[in-house]
Amino acid sequence: MLFDTIARLVAERTDCDIAAITPESRFEDLGIDSLDTMEVLIKLEGELGHEIELDQKVETVADLMKVIEAQIQE
Repeated sequence: MLFDTIARLVAERTDCDIAAITPESRFEDLGIDSLDTMEVLIKLEGELGHEIELDQKVETVADLMKVIEAQIQE
């Protein structure tokens, strides 16, 4: 579910094909810059109902998933 939500938001932000997004996809390769990352995080927070603290660099969708999962479990 988390992957699907992230993939959908990234696809909406970049107009790329959602089927092309995998956990190993690098945000840079998808055309996501730091501003885009913040926009995606804000939307994720709204959908998940949980504040996300991005205190480390995330390069892939899987990296972001790990950060979010760790914070939700705290």
